[in-house]
Amino acid sequence: MTHAQQSAGQCPAHQPPVDPSRPLPIFGPAFSANPHATYEQLRAQAPVAPVEFDRNQWGYLAVTYRAALYLLRNNPGRFHKDPHHWEALRRGQVPPDSPALMMMAPRDNALWKDGPEHLRLRGAITAALRKVDTHQLAHTVREIADQLIDAFASVGRADLVMQYCDPLPMLTVNSLYGSPPALSEEIVHTVTRLFLAGPDAAEANTALERACLALTRHKRAYPGRDVVSSLIAAGLTDDEMVPTLILLFGAAGPPPAKLIASGLRRILTDESFAGDVHTGVRPVTAALDEVLWNEPPVPNYCPLYANGVQEVEGVRLQPGFPILISFAAANADPSLTLGLPPEARTGNRGHLSFSAGAHACAAPDLARIICETGVERALDRLPDLALAVPSDQLPSLPGPFIAGPAALPVHFQRGTPHPTRSGRTAA
Repeated sequence: MTHAQQSAGQCPAHQPPVDPSRPLPIFGPAFSANPHATYEQLRAQAPVAPVEFDRNQWGYLAVTYRAALYLLRNNPGRFHKDPHHWEALRRGQVPPDSPALMMMAPRDNALWKDGPEHLRLRGAITAALRKVDTHQLAHTVREIADQLIDAFASVGRADLVMQYCDPLPMLTVNSLYGSPPALSEEIVHTVTRLFLAGPDAAEANTALERACLALTRHKRAYPGRDVVSSLIAAGLTDDEMVPTLILLFGAAGPPPAKLIASGLRRILTDESFAGDVHTGVRPVTAALDEVLWNEPPVPNYCPLYANGVQEVEGVRLQPGFPILISFAAANADPSLTLGLPPEARTGNRGHLSFSAGAHACAAPDLARIICETGVERALDRLPDLALAVPSDQLPSLPGPFIAGPAALPVHFQRGTPHPTRSGRTAA
């Protein structure tokens, strides 16, 4: 048993779970420059290791595939989802502008519920998402992608993160949700501010709650064949609709945006994706699968809280501390590929990037359609697409909750706006 394991149960709930050794931080520039170096250090300590996940905020991080999968599949009874079990939050020790608070604060939605309440709220979400026409979804993504590309196609250069990858999923989701244009613009803006944990995240949270309430009231007055109307028809109250919509916008916005950006970065920097249909180009799905294995857009999340002292693979986990799941570390666990050839993961979708268990992503297939179509459309519409800076100069987000390129400056052959079926250019 390691020192980390021995000392995990010897401190008050408001102190770091390891003392005197300071747990490794999983945030900031040093971490974002090489997060897997930190994951390797943590994995050497224990399958579930103490970490500092925000400034002076302590918890645990599951860093092996087996431990992560166990925690994701075995939370009822032994572990809670409700963030009210976070001791530092109860004590008022989490600053209101903390990036962690924005991602982990209690909300009355399915993500933070267990038992019958979770089943009821998640059931409404999955039923609403099952009604989405996947063919129409792909068509909507292509239309919105063309509109975004038309705005910079004639220039010959762009920052694909800001001008394409970030807005594309959110605009698509707003279309699925039947959001009016002005409200859609407000939601796109506030979701980005909130879930990328900027300095005004608390203000963005308030603005997003206000926008989600406005959307709910609009759809109560003007119901349609859309996701929001389906949730309302399932009986969700306004108090439940607002946090549920925040959950859905958060899941359908920044993570797919970063998957699209990381997929494009991989295609532009990995020679194995060079070529064309005549020379045997690797498909976009392969690039996205590699990203999901190696650099998932949500590297660490899905906090749990121990119901009393719990033991996982010899590690004693104290109540009151968030237990985060590192999807990035779990996917990179060396035990998964021990003795296997390098190509063993080709076509393998056993990664945890869509989570697992009762709280797993409710619609991974819809996410794949949005991301694959988004990447393909950029490659189709931007001839001779290439990075405008060396790949090692591309900035990355600092983590720990959202990962991917912070910018993706590119140049390409100048083009003209894409004609629509009516012969007019997209607006």
